[in-house]
Amino acid sequence: MEIKDPAKSILFDCFRQFGIEPAALSGQAAERFKSEKFEACVVRLGSAAHPVMEAARTSPSNSRMIIYGLGGSAQDSLQFSKYGINAVFHEPLERPAALKLVRATQMLVLHEFRRYVRIPVITEISITLPGNHSFTATSVEISGGGMSLRSSEELTVGQPLELSFALLTLPRIWVRGNVSWRVAAGKTFGVRFDPQDDRRLRIKEWVEAYLEG
Repeated sequence: MEIKDPAKSILFDCFRQFGIEPAALSGQAAERFKSEKFEACVVRLGSAAHPVMEAARTSPSNSRMIIYGLGGSAQDSLQFSKYGINAVFHEPLERPAALKLVRATQMLVLHEFRRYVRIPVITEISITLPGNHSFTATSVEISGGGMSLRSSEELTVGQPLELSFALLTLPRIWVRGNVSWRVAAGKTFGVRFDPQDDRRLRIKEWVEAYLEG
């Protein structure tokens, strides 16, 4: 679905501020992904987004492009988890928020990977606490050593847990970890993967391959 003004103008201005030249693909995106290489794309979340994201992720030259969703919430974007959406512009789109998101992810788009070792990606994470209490969270960023997540669950720093998730070319994996930090006034927390759990190495390899792809 085509992105129209004023959202289109705001997005174009924000990307240009960081030296990223945008282009409007309208209804041609899926076809052009098959023959042209792009570093990133912004897709309005909705039923029309599925074929566009599918075309991007199955394209040899665009399979690791940065995908931004437009509209809805992080929870809404979970229906697109298998495509590995990296970040979401929420509507109504406001320039300060859009600029902040582009600033936070520009290094990935520009391939300055040495300055950005965390990958923003939104997917559903299943978490199990001691005593078999389970709940779901939404990932924010992932690195080879841990990840940040959002959940309404009350957690404490140091709490052990086990996470389960799948990411694009990474089949579902289980890994142990501990809560390493938590934002007291919010729902965001960090998990450090257990260095004694060798399953974390598959995540580290996936992150490195993603950054090199």
